[in-house]
Amino acid sequence: MNGATLSDAAKAMLSGGKGLLAMDESNGTCNRRFAEAGIAQTVEMRRAYRDLLVTTPGLGHYISGAILYDETIHQATADGTPFVKVLSDAGIMVGIKVDTGAKALPGHPGEKVTEGLDGLRERLRDYVGMGARFAKWRAVVDPAPQGAAGPSDACLRVNAHALARYAALCQEAGLVPIVEPEVLMDGDHTQAHCREITEAFLRHVFHELAMQGVLLEAMILKPNMVVAGLACSRQDTAEEVADATVRCLRRMVPAAVPGIAFLSGGQSAQAAAARLSAMHSRHGPDSVAPLPWLLSFSFGRALQQSALEVWSGKEENRQAAQSALLHRARSSCAAVRGEYDVSMDT
Repeated sequence: MNGATLSDAAKAMLSGGKGLLAMDESNGTCNRRFAEAGIAQTVEMRRAYRDLLVTTPGLGHYISGAILYDETIHQATADGTPFVKVLSDAGIMVGIKVDTGAKALPGHPGEKVTEGLDGLRERLRDYVGMGARFAKWRAVVDPAPQGAAGPSDACLRVNAHALARYAALCQEAGLVPIVEPEVLMDGDHTQAHCREITEAFLRHVFHELAMQGVLLEAMILKPNMVVAGLACSRQDTAEEVADATVRCLRRMVPAAVPGIAFLSGGQSAQAAAARLSAMHSRHGPDSVAPLPWLLSFSFGRALQQSALEVWSGKEENRQAAQSALLHRARSSCAAVRGEYDVSMDT
């Protein structure tokens, strides 16, 4: 591992006011979204949709990196150009999702642990050979598994440990790890409950990262924002979410981490952008206490959903779908400058 090289790469991933496009949906997740949109769930349709995304003209003006799935990193455009080359030529760094999904945690009903460590060293070596420069691992916790008051300490610890082992293996292979500890938005929990769990999860994550010798300067954190559950009767304003999220991160995330790229996690595209924008307008470089990290986005559905709906699996809608994706990317970058306004979407 060359620490200086990895640190430079981590900074470059979120520099210039750009963010990351998370297009790493598993085949199952992609197929479910296709089914909702009335699109055939086939390998060719998945390839065609990803072709649409990666060839969007001007995407590199707003997106610095794209997270791919194993199927995607092997695919190519209709003319045979590998997606990796298309992205690289556009100035977009290639990343790869390497976990194999969340599975039931034995002895803890309703809780999950993310798997995929077996054989990871060899898989990372292969992905580096394909052109990947960073990787991603997602660990999820339910804020109230089967009606419990919160996730068990065992669930937080085992997921944090897996995240740290993954991160150490990434840096060994010369890849920047994106560390993604996510508190799900499902349920009716309050913002205060989300903050409590998020802080506990991050505390375990950074303890394990230290134990595994992970270089904090050469990683990116991808957390949830501190928000109430989707079914909660009290939905906080963008400013309230911004303040609660920043307060949580100041408490739990070391200043050595170069950047934080938020997941959208079930938020609408407009809500995610408004909340990120409020963080910058209220806590940006001109504030009394500027943040020690770059704050940006690593959105999946919040960037893609409008494009998917416009495309609907029809080639004649391709250009309009690309325009929808570019609009969402542009709006997200406006949020990184603290300049997003909902009028941009009306």
